[in-house]
Amino acid sequence: MKWRKLGKIFDVTQHGLPKQCEGYAQSPQALILGDRVRVYFSTRERDSTGKFLSHVAYADFDKTFSKVLHVSNHTVIPLGNLGCFDEHGIFPLNVLRNGEQLFGFIGGWNRRVSVSVDGSIGVSISKDQGRTFERLGNGPVLTGSLKEPFLVGDPFVQYCSDKYHMWYIFGTEWKQSRDSGQPERTYKIGHAVSNDAINWIRPEEGEQIIENCLGDDESQALPTVVKIGQRYHMYFCYRQSFDFRKNSSRGYRLGYAYSDDICRWVRNDAGVGIDVTPGDWDSDMMCYPHVFEMDGRVYMLYNGNEFGRHGFGLAVLEQ
Repeated sequence: MKWRKLGKIFDVTQHGLPKQCEGYAQSPQALILGDRVRVYFSTRERDSTGKFLSHVAYADFDKTFSKVLHVSNHTVIPLGNLGCFDEHGIFPLNVLRNGEQLFGFIGGWNRRVSVSVDGSIGVSISKDQGRTFERLGNGPVLTGSLKEPFLVGDPFVQYCSDKYHMWYIFGTEWKQSRDSGQPERTYKIGHAVSNDAINWIRPEEGEQIIENCLGDDESQALPTVVKIGQRYHMYFCYRQSFDFRKNSSRGYRLGYAYSDDICRWVRNDAGVGIDVTPGDWDSDMMCYPHVFEMDGRVYMLYNGNEFGRHGFGLAVLEQ
């Protein structure tokens, strides 16, 4: 696989955001419309205590990605109710066309006391071409379980082989960091299937489907899958679980795996075909990839330094 970077295509300092939001455009996710590409992303607001809340907005691009046509002045779905799984944020919102409707799969998170956060996955529907979404209910469709006890999130859903397939992450452990003294999380990539996109089954609950390359303390995030020919290709990001925020050598990079049956995956990071660019906006980090096909070409949206604080970029697959 060989990717050509097209640069940062959305900079939060140059485009408006919903009025309560003050930066970040994380986890870009594409929806192809008739004359444009709508890219959803998570942006941030500060609550009354100064802590962040994550909201979902979008930017519309022409199909050459050379022009931003419109940036939403509203968030597409309100945060969850008091005590719900998505009370404090939605990151990401993965969108899948379903006939005349659109599914929006919610990566919801809420704050905890002993650790910073927990997460679950919900589902919503749009009836206005993705301008707004409405939950099917206040609860999640995939959450912690006996073998996947916490931090279920980062949904990516496709319909193939007569089923809905979801790739997601689940937490395996919280550990006290020797550097900060705060608990840090480790999470891996899992797989679930469904006949209706609402009721999900985990065929091998608690089994990570992508092997580690950094050892047990490797964290894997935001899987995205595209089928090219008869082979499925997965991109994701991974990092060390500790000392990753300011130490670029331990920060997020993109990983790659392939499968011929959609279930068993072979990791091959040597074939990822894209890496950080020294001195550029993605010099220290590449994270939160989203791969999609449009008009016979395969594209990748992704975030760079500081977890998408300043925007997102685009690459195109050349071979």
